[in-house]
Amino acid sequence: MYSDTLLKDVLRRTHSIAVVGVSTNPVRPSYYVARYLSLKGYRVIPVNPGHAGKELFGETIRANLSDIDVPVDMIDIFRRPEAVPEIVDEALTVFPTLKTIWMQIGVEHAEAAAKAEARGLTVIQNRCPKIEYQRLFGELRQGGFATGIISSKL
Repeated sequence: MYSDTLLKDVLRRTHSIAVVGVSTNPVRPSYYVARYLSLKGYRVIPVNPGHAGKELFGETIRANLSDIDVPVDMIDIFRRPEAVPEIVDEALTVFPTLKTIWMQIGVEHAEAAAKAEARGLTVIQNRCPKIEYQRLFGELRQGGFATGIISSKL
């Protein structure tokens, strides 16, 4: 559905990522995906109203996207599909230079995606940027496992 060229382009042009639904629990996917992306050189801005004000990956956790006062290139959504339209609407309002809406594995919303695409954004659904980064930039080894972390964004 998404070409490798498109996915690489998105990962290369992205510098800052707001991760909506991030967890502070290190065993949760939203935590380790956000941590991985931060280790790759992306500025990861965590968003979760239940943990607002706490620190994570050198950033203060924001309650919502409207609390972010810096430009964001990509929104990575770790929420249920029914929460996506509200997140997309807020993102389109708050970030005039937003380039990408990325919905995690298991997260899809056709109407919200169409709305963002109509505004010129790239929308990726039901994929994980960590997995795609590892696959596209040669970090997956035999058996599909990542055997190490390289600390700079390609």
